[in-house]
Amino acid sequence: MFSLPCSLALLTLFTLSAALPSRPPLRTTESELTPLPLIIWHGLGDNYARDGLKAVASLAEEVNPGTYVHIIKLADSPSGDQQATFLGNVTEQVAQVCEQLASDPILSTAPAVNALGFSQGGQFLRAYVERCNFPPVRNLVTFGSQHNGISHFQSCSFSDWLCRGAEALLRSGTWTEFVQGHMVPAQYFRDPEELDAYLEHSSFLADINNEREVKNSTYRENLMKLNRFGMFMFEDDITAVPKESAWFAEVNMTSGKVTPLRERQLYKDDWLGLKALDEQGKLDFETVPGEHMRLTDTLLAKIFQEYFGPVDVDVPPSGALMKQGVF
Repeated sequence: MFSLPCSLALLTLFTLSAALPSRPPLRTTESELTPLPLIIWHGLGDNYARDGLKAVASLAEEVNPGTYVHIIKLADSPSGDQQATFLGNVTEQVAQVCEQLASDPILSTAPAVNALGFSQGGQFLRAYVERCNFPPVRNLVTFGSQHNGISHFQSCSFSDWLCRGAEALLRSGTWTEFVQGHMVPAQYFRDPEELDAYLEHSSFLADINNEREVKNSTYRENLMKLNRFGMFMFEDDITAVPKESAWFAEVNMTSGKVTPLRERQLYKDDWLGLKALDEQGKLDFETVPGEHMRLTDTLLAKIFQEYFGPVDVDVPPSGALMKQGVF
């Protein structure tokens, strides 16, 4: 078992068991059984160079040979990328990733890509789908992501000065313009008891969840293009609070009452297209045993097979599938 990505000490992924189910060989005809490229966005306190993330990328290629894996990075150095998980404007970061992926010669010419988001990387990937979605995402999987925000800021270890400094600013003025423009976790903070302040000042989450009076129809249209959206919640998660946010549920932190997604207005009026996906059997509510981002190679291998396996697609000219609305 290893821990991703809200810990600064990632453990090395165990070697994949040799007992993985066999898969058919890739076909070499014009219509090929091909693994789509995989995009990974890591979580708070992590960076693109971690051994744990490299192990995940290797596992993805081992389970589905030929998979091209792109780990998103927001700086050229690991330390800079880690800092960007705490400090930065998320709207600008998503725009940077949109440009990063669209300029990649492999990703930009693929008929579609798959996407894997760890913790906060999950809601950031969803924002990518809603706001630009080129290259288009076919299947999106998120682990312990805070789709409905957090109502409690993560505590930091005594020795983690970057985290502790960010935490102090978060607690001092969540809804100030400075904090909403510079402190990453504040931009997906959402306390049901502070909804008025949230709707007025949230610089990121209130927008990508289409919670304001004026809805962005593009967000709904783009999310509905997903072939499958798998949302995984950790059963014993005490890091991402509330854990049910991974399923878009709302939790009253005083009473503990949980309002599931299907009972919320966001779903009933289908602000994001989640209801439409659900009715088509494309929205998955899944649980993972254990604490936040404690994952095993066996579990990941199973998910890679189920969500990121090779697909049967004709090889069209660049961008043709997207124009045809296939993905």
